[in-house]
Amino acid sequence: MREAVIVEAVRTPIGRGKPVVGDLSGFHAVELLGLSLAEIMKRSGLQYSDVDYLAGGCVTQAGEQSSNITRNAWLNLGKDYTAGGTTLDNQCGSAQTANHMISSMIATGSIDIGIACGVESMSRVGLGANVMNGPGYFVPSNWPWDSTPDQFSSAQRIADNRGITKAMADELGFHSQRKAKQAWDEGRFDRETFAVEAPLTDAEGNLTGETKTVTRDQGLRDTTLEGLSELRLVMEGNIHTAGNSSQISDGSAAVLWMTADEARARGLKPRARIISDCVVGTDPYYLLDGPVDATARVLKRSGMTMDDIDLIEINEAFAAVVLSWAKVYNADLDKVNVNGGAIALGHPVGSTGARLITTALHELERADKNTALITMCCGSSVGTGTIIERI
Repeated sequence: MREAVIVEAVRTPIGRGKPVVGDLSGFHAVELLGLSLAEIMKRSGLQYSDVDYLAGGCVTQAGEQSSNITRNAWLNLGKDYTAGGTTLDNQCGSAQTANHMISSMIATGSIDIGIACGVESMSRVGLGANVMNGPGYFVPSNWPWDSTPDQFSSAQRIADNRGITKAMADELGFHSQRKAKQAWDEGRFDRETFAVEAPLTDAEGNLTGETKTVTRDQGLRDTTLEGLSELRLVMEGNIHTAGNSSQISDGSAAVLWMTADEARARGLKPRARIISDCVVGTDPYYLLDGPVDATARVLKRSGMTMDDIDLIEINEAFAAVVLSWAKVYNADLDKVNVNGGAIALGHPVGSTGARLITTALHELERADKNTALITMCCGSSVGTGTIIERI
């Protein structure tokens, strides 16, 4: 097997997923993904024709995000048409799964150079638009599992199962905001992000011809623990609020992979490799407890323990997801989401898997650490896990 390595990883700043007020809402979704693809090509110095294949994540594949947005984003750059492209829907783990796919294709010799990426423009294509517009519903009426129709209810089942209180969830949300603000203030995200010239729209969503420079995640909020505790519950009897759940967001991210030999021959530095990866099924009753099962799988396959992991990026879809995982593994929260998570930064769902890998890589390099675990909960009751090792 050949050695597949990461040589570059980038992401856009993350905008609020609301029309007009979202910093990136003026971009067509194809253009939004193209931003990260163009940036990674610029940083690498590769010719567009050098890329063999792209795999991208996108959850709501409807409207602007339909018809293989990964391929369309590459074509829209107008540079090359020879690279193949596939768009994956593994729910929130889509872009993480895309990284597994590209790494495996390189390791087995199917391709030499590939890009794993992801995008979601939630301001323009609302989450669930591919379901609500039919035709039909995504499960039949005789569905045999006791799963909930909404993720807030699933998160509450997890909270009830693990004894997670609203106070615990609010504290995690507060620390996510605090750590993200500190990370931006200290320039920790400067290497992984890039400035974007974003088109502005009027109140009706029409382009005005003007632009603004976006350099920072838009979801950061000055808050206090007391303020978070006073936010309205999303559902009666639920511990989750807007302050301890992930934000609806716009953004894209991309990770450039190739063989280690190819990288060295081109004068590029191999920066990290995958030690173990997985997509596992989890109990549909809890739906979103996948990080517990995914972590068990990658640790077992790698022969590692949590003590061998230097950093953890676990997606903060809901505070209960992170706290459930932390309880099971008695996790050292000082190693978890050290620069904040989706509660503070945002969660453009089809992009987040690649964003987490990007953030983990850059933080390993900044902190001079070696290994990181990336794990996510996903709709359809699966969990994704990746252990990367810095080279």
